Amino acid sequence: MMRFSSQIKSISYLKAHASEVLQQLGENREIMVITQNGEAKAILQDVSTYEEIQETLALLKILALGQREIDAGLVGPVGPAFKRIRSQQAQRE
Repeated sequence: MMRFSSQIKSISYLKAHASEVLQQLGENREIMVITQNGEAKAILQDVSTYEEIQETLALLKILALGQREIDAGLVGPVGPAFKRIRSQQAQRE
């Protein structure tokens, strides 16, 4: 587990070391918490990590949607569905 305490920097540090911070984010792939007046205000992370998190969230949303459809009884066994589709295709031919 990553500890945020080692990655907390003030906004003035970010302003003075922006290039170094960006390089560090890219190399370490860790997030950085930016503070203002001693209070956490923002999170910085590299683009690759952000994209991975977005993909993971999208998959979790799909799983949650599927579970809701199962719970609502909107999903059934695949066998009868394929049988119905094959029957409809045979009728068209």
